[in-house]
Amino acid sequence: MLSAKSLFQEILDDDESFRLFCSIAAGGESQGGWENGRIAALVPPGLRELAPKAARHGADEDKHGRIFNALLKQRGLQPVAVPYETDYTLLLERRGIGLAHDRLSREEPLTERDVIVYLAHSRVTEQRASEQMRLLLRHFAGHPVIGRAVKMISRDEDNHLAYCHEELLRLARAGHGRTIQHVLRECARAEIRVYRDVSLAVMGHMGRVLRWPRPKAAALAAGIHAVYAYERLVGWRRMVSLAQPARLDALSGPAVPETEYA
Repeated sequence: MLSAKSLFQEILDDDESFRLFCSIAAGGESQGGWENGRIAALVPPGLRELAPKAARHGADEDKHGRIFNALLKQRGLQPVAVPYETDYTLLLERRGIGLAHDRLSREEPLTERDVIVYLAHSRVTEQRASEQMRLLLRHFAGHPVIGRAVKMISRDEDNHLAYCHEELLRLARAGHGRTIQHVLRECARAEIRVYRDVSLAVMGHMGRVLRWPRPKAAALAAGIHAVYAYERLVGWRRMVSLAQPARLDALSGPAVPETEYA
């Protein structure tokens, strides 16, 4: 019987599929680290209080990339090149979601709208990351190899999501509510399409590595399409709502070092 736990266990047990999984994850996290670091450096003068939080966000993402690379090293594996069609971060940028890398590479302060775009993009993508890590946490928190890493990353992703909610609500109270909702909806609708495409691509690569029979591959693809259909109809709404988080100032203070996960 297909289940999230059995599927990931199969990926975890095979060196080549595990190497691909960790390489994709490490690449995305490291890219997020660079983006947040640049945003922290370019925050406009009127929003400088965001700079240390964005920097902490970036430090966490960098840490996650190192954790995934450390998991590979523990098994004597080297990272592989991330296939273009599985690069979630890059494909979102190509759809015009978030702040473009050429914008972040310039030494030009961000505008207030740029900050809203950054936070809205993060609110949507961190929703996805938080949900994915909670799924792994439910099934693998006690795993001897990845359990502690999953716990740490899941906690961080929940903090990132709380930070996005809090900062967007603050900007909404300052009069940016309509802009925030417009950008959130645009991001959410693009993200669910990219997530579907990336999921299909990742499962395609995993299927070839693990030699899945055609009926199994077809069933997984059908499941991905079903999730997309649900998200296109109503599921996207969970990505655009804003609520005061239970934990405030979730990104205050320095990042917890990755040495504590092992």
